[in-house]
Amino acid sequence: MNRRRTPRSASAEDLLSTLQHLTARARQEVQLHQARVELAQALQRDMLPAALPPFPGLRTAARYAPARDGLDIGGDWYDGFLLPDGALGLAIGDVQGHDVEAAAFMGQIRIAMRAIASSTSDPGEVMARTNDLIISMNSTLFATCSFLRLDPRSRELCSARAGHVASVWATADGRSGVTADAGGLPLGIEPHQHYPVARRDLDVTGSFVLLTDGVIEGPSLTIDDGLDRIRRLVSSHAAAHAEDLADQVLKAAALTGHEDDAAVLVLRHDAAVGPG
Repeated sequence: MNRRRTPRSASAEDLLSTLQHLTARARQEVQLHQARVELAQALQRDMLPAALPPFPGLRTAARYAPARDGLDIGGDWYDGFLLPDGALGLAIGDVQGHDVEAAAFMGQIRIAMRAIASSTSDPGEVMARTNDLIISMNSTLFATCSFLRLDPRSRELCSARAGHVASVWATADGRSGVTADAGGLPLGIEPHQHYPVARRDLDVTGSFVLLTDGVIEGPSLTIDDGLDRIRRLVSSHAAAHAEDLADQVLKAAALTGHEDDAAVLVLRHDAAVGPG
């Protein structure tokens, strides 16, 4: 009869040694992950603008909130900057993925877009050239984005969208809506893309709100339902201060139960002043 040899029972010393080894490895992995989270947080904080530039007839406010668990850092961003001709450039976007790589990729897009926007006034061309530049870097990441240009004299807001969620608008006279502008592919997927340009006039009192999907989408909330909820919120606060409206929108984002980070950019515009 063949009998299997009974394995030697591990001693208490063996078990303790194994437990200590596993504990040390787990501690190292936690410390490494925490270091990456802290680095991503630092990159995110330093790459977002400290303040948005002043602009005639416009008050702006922006908010960013990391994911609930604090680990999904580095995906969403916003930006605002003055252009050489006096126009205002605005951007909001969402990088696929998170962590240090996403934060660094976000910074590359932001810098590229600022540089390209200073040499062309067409938002579609800004988006197309940024897309081609990002692809030339051979990154494995991609990003959705909206870029806007506001003219100080005509009050015309021109925008282009690269796979990004729609924006929400409302006026003090009771009108409101969700933009239905055509867009192109997200940045970083295919070269030589065309990005249509939408135009609207900000000549009456109201608010125009850009956001990322972390504001409107959650486990039990679709993007369309989330957009409509923000539309109703913005409509009821169309003439509110930009800072107050940004706070309200970000507070609503927390109610979605989202697991993503979230960014909000509010443009609170006054009625155009006619010639004296």
